[in-house]
Amino acid sequence: MTVALLSGKGRRTAAVLGAVSAGLLVLSACDKPTPIATVTVGSNSVNTEANCYNDGDAVKESLLQGCLTKKAEKTIKVGMDDKVRFGVDPDIADHGWTLFINGQPAEQEPYKNSYRTIPGSAFFTPQQQAQPGAPMPPAPKDAQVSVVETSGKKLTGIWHFKLEKSS
Repeated sequence: MTVALLSGKGRRTAAVLGAVSAGLLVLSACDKPTPIATVTVGSNSVNTEANCYNDGDAVKESLLQGCLTKKAEKTIKVGMDDKVRFGVDPDIADHGWTLFINGQPAEQEPYKNSYRTIPGSAFFTPQQQAQPGAPMPPAPKDAQVSVVETSGKKLTGIWHFKLEKSS
């Protein structure tokens, strides 16, 4: 006499449990995703993982310049009168973060909240000429804005966004 070890329902349950276990095993081998930074203008929003990130430790000095000058992959349109909202994961805010515009620091002190708003006009102001009386250059049509996570004087993460001036 032959006895079935598992009924049809039991075999399906075992197959599902096996698939879930295999999926969890595969996921445990993956790298942990980096924290997310987000830019929102009106009802439009873009977010990205870090372009350079060392799991909360300082990015190597030899990689910093390349990280800061890497081109943004995410673009959002910004009007001069728009409010540009930046949001970061709480882990980033805990360390502190600052904005770089076109590779240059735009602030002296790191910001410790996970959300802030800046007027769109702040990103499209022409740079002042060194010589008095020289004509002002035209306002830029775009700006690369980088969210830079800091830990003391070390940079620990960099996220890039391109802000395009809308007409």
